[in-house]
Amino acid sequence: MDSLALSFPSTSLGVFAQGVALSFGLIVAIGAQNAFVLRQGLRREHVGLVVAFCAAADALLIGAGVLGMAQALGERPALAHWLAIAGAVFLAVYGVRALQRARHAARMDAVAHGGGFSRRAALAQAAAFTLLNPHVYLDTVVLVGSIGAQQASALRIWFVAGASAASLCWFGMLGFGARWLAPWFARPLAWRVLDAAIGVTMFVLSGLLVQKAMTGV
Repeated sequence: MDSLALSFPSTSLGVFAQGVALSFGLIVAIGAQNAFVLRQGLRREHVGLVVAFCAAADALLIGAGVLGMAQALGERPALAHWLAIAGAVFLAVYGVRALQRARHAARMDAVAHGGGFSRRAALAQAAAFTLLNPHVYLDTVVLVGSIGAQQASALRIWFVAGASAASLCWFGMLGFGARWLAPWFARPLAWRVLDAAIGVTMFVLSGLLVQKAMTGV
């Protein structure tokens, strides 16, 4: 405990970075939610509201997942080992799929024309794309939550902060930087490079989880 306290400043930064890398790797994908945020950004329509809702929803789900998983792991210490192994396998598979996507052309187009949304309609659309997607709960509550819960209790807030910051940064870039990012997202090569980077990141995180499971630190 004393050694942990002495190394807290550097360790907290490392845990924060781990949260950023994990969340960013999971959230960056061609999907309906990202396309919707990009569309709203292109239209400059309720951008702040949509970005804030998506980022806040992710932060709440991540926080709830970490707290819930922390309680479950506290009651069942052996579960941490198996969750680390399962998480490592999941991240490795995710990394393989990202590298596979990097081999094929992909693009994301967001249509900027058409009828506009009212503030309430835009919020309802954001809620639907966020909360009615089962993968959101798998990523935030189960996967991110189980990994964050295995951090020392004093460091979990740093992990949640890192994961939430990545979400806010990504949605903010999509919404407020839409006019500059849209041409980039329409290029298959850009997604290939991004997916390759995500694949490598997932393998690194998977290796860290395996190390944690084997050493218990």
